[in-house]
Amino acid sequence: MQQEIVLVDASVYVFRAWHSMPDEWVDHEDWPVNAVHGFARFLLELLERHRASHVAVAFDEALESSFRNQWYPPYKANRDPAPESLKRQFRYCQAFSRALGLHTLSSDHYEADDLIGSVLGQLRGQGFRGLIVSADKDLSQLLCPGDEQWDFARNQRWGHADVHGRYGARAERIADFLALAGDAVDNIPGVQGIGAKTASALLDHFDSLESLLQRVEEIPFLRLRGAKAHAARLREQADMARLFKRVATIALDAPVASEADAYRRQAPDQVSLQPLLEQLRIGPMTRRRIAELP
Repeated sequence: MQQEIVLVDASVYVFRAWHSMPDEWVDHEDWPVNAVHGFARFLLELLERHRASHVAVAFDEALESSFRNQWYPPYKANRDPAPESLKRQFRYCQAFSRALGLHTLSSDHYEADDLIGSVLGQLRGQGFRGLIVSADKDLSQLLCPGDEQWDFARNQRWGHADVHGRYGARAERIADFLALAGDAVDNIPGVQGIGAKTASALLDHFDSLESLLQRVEEIPFLRLRGAKAHAARLREQADMARLFKRVATIALDAPVASEADAYRRQAPDQVSLQPLLEQLRIGPMTRRRIAELP
């Protein structure tokens, strides 16, 4: 039986807590810590519900310094910079994750998706399958048979075979799909005039973006509304489409630990945990949950 590594896209849940939790919680310096309290609840609930032996928790720190910004400067440029109060809370969340005994990752060059993909790539050869905890469709490109993705907030799970029905493209072609249809969240415009349905139909027929671009003269003969116009746009925007695929593809070469034991859950580090709980003014109920972790 394959072992499993749980790969947590932490930033999604920090942002969710920041937007949804009231800002009544402050630390001992009166800085807001609502996102930390929300993230702590999420992480504890995850560990209570899913007794994983191997866990990696990945945080985003490369919003403006990712290697993708060098390829395509508008990448994620539609997002406002995080205020200092939120940056402090991210640092707290990382410290809390580490203090719980979880392997915690961040990089100013690679995004959380790249860290997750690189860890999974390292451990596949050691007999592991992945459970990716995130609702982000980009991460579905990492799924192979046996892997799952878990939208924890909605308690929805899907595997490799479910990706096409969910997003309109096979897991291996999610980056091709985003190159064509675009991704507003990451400020990737895609090919002008091609939406999700058209991108799905084109990839179903041609299999990949590169095959589509090499066989663009066949598109006008497809039974597809606006086929002739789509062919013309793809001829004009072929280089940009290739660039968008490159930007949307998760890197698998981030510098991460290669040994499975590096990701094995450890007992909470009380030396760092207890002062952190005091600084964050964590209450007795959450402390009890930490003490009772399986």
